[in-house]
Amino acid sequence: MTAVALAGLLSAAVLAAAPASADDPAPNPPQPIMPNPAISDVCNDAFCTPGITPNVVLGAPCGDTSFYVFGTAVGGPSIQPGRLVFCGSPRRYAPRYFRTMPMVGIKELGASCRGMIDNMAQAPDGLFLSCALKDGNMVWVPGAE
Repeated sequence: MTAVALAGLLSAAVLAAAPASADDPAPNPPQPIMPNPAISDVCNDAFCTPGITPNVVLGAPCGDTSFYVFGTAVGGPSIQPGRLVFCGSPRRYAPRYFRTMPMVGIKELGASCRGMIDNMAQAPDGLFLSCALKDGNMVWVPGAE
């Protein structure tokens, strides 16, 4: 069947559709698209942070030390179940899970983190961030630096 014939059949089917009756409910009008606030403005703890890996073990090997590094522990030395951990590689050793510093949710790379020294966060794209002094300002920098 050619495209022209197929288009003709489709338009005939649309024209042959039953007319709406008075009993049919009116169609819902389109809803306005409301702007969503940036997640970094509303997520200030680990509970709203996406990509946290569940059921990891403190001290166990891990893979990525740059993106989506956070996890919740189920065991390990001196661990409380549910404790927040992160995948890190100190002194260039093989990456493994460590206890986190305070985790403050989703933040923007380069944004001010005044008053949050030694805190950790995650960028909207999953990049691991830490609050550090850079060029005289406290800002969010890549945590794996």
